Amino acid sequence: MKGLLRILEPPPGWKPAVIILLGVLTGVSLLVFHASEAHSYISDEPETCINCHVMYPQYASWARSSHRERATCAECHVPQDNFFSKYYVKGTDGMRHAYVFTSRTEPQVIQIKQRGINVVQENCKRCHMDLVDMVSIVEVTGMNHHEGRGSLCWDCHRDVPHGTVGGLSSAPFSLVPRLPPILPEWLKTFLTRGN
Repeated sequence: MKGLLRILEPPPGWKPAVIILLGVLTGVSLLVFHASEAHSYISDEPETCINCHVMYPQYASWARSSHRERATCAECHVPQDNFFSKYYVKGTDGMRHAYVFTSRTEPQVIQIKQRGINVVQENCKRCHMDLVDMVSIVEVTGMNHHEGRGSLCWDCHRDVPHGTVGGLSSAPFSLVPRLPPILPEWLKTFLTRGN
């Protein structure tokens, strides 16, 4: 263990610079963690989905739907079969979303990916099994639909639960909870004290 620490230790003249650099990196990392509300992605709260403005129409349409009283975003869009698959999808999707939103490459019209189609189809059947156990939809998965065999639940139930949302411009006056400011109060006070 001591040998590993010696290898990682900077040369004597570099120690102050390395300590300052590590302090700056730690501070910036903590600010980004706070600003992105990264801790909120562990929860299943629907408000987490509007951490990024492109999700406002989806949130607003869900909030006015019948699903609001029965299901959160995560209950439809994240696997519910076991703990590991749930948090694997939350983690990988969260990392992809963080990259896309941070790099400002999000599309104006959000389209569900194939893995998401698979998950939503299975969750539709899971919740509505008592209604669909007698019909062939119970055999349809996201993958066999992709191969041209069978219809997805929302092929018929197109407006459930998001209505006709197409993109940001389809719901320009969506009422959604305001996001909190990204600067911590102590930093805001520190920055304004000099003015």
